[in-house]
Amino acid sequence: MGKIISFDDKASSSREKKEKIDRRRKILAVRQAFQCASCSLKCEKCGTQLDPADSADTGQNRLLRVPYSFCKACTEEYIDYIERLKGQGDEACYWHNDAWIDAWRKWIDYQGSLDTYLKSKEFQQLLKEIKESGQEE
Repeated sequence: MGKIISFDDKASSSREKKEKIDRRRKILAVRQAFQCASCSLKCEKCGTQLDPADSADTGQNRLLRVPYSFCKACTEEYIDYIERLKGQGDEACYWHNDAWIDAWRKWIDYQGSLDTYLKSKEFQQLLKEIKESGQEE
């Protein structure tokens, strides 16, 4: 009659496969949440490689307390965005219009949403589960 498969062995194997899939999903969720968002060597807005000399916290960046790691171009745009919110800004940059301001506002809102998600109790629980089980790929 051939090979007889134990129901317990089959259920155990199935459970192990499900746990392995769940483990991979959890690790992937954490990776996706931190991918690019936490890369300190790239501009948070445009993704270009940062030059350590350009990303130094000096001058106007320190005065404005720029809360992101930006390349030089994105830093200048962010500063102009803040200035425009104050009713000022560089008038020579006519393309920094209402749609541009809206795009910056939405990008900043998105960053805030990500931060809120990463601090949520459910995401913190996920990190704790992964850390406690020593799950790595």
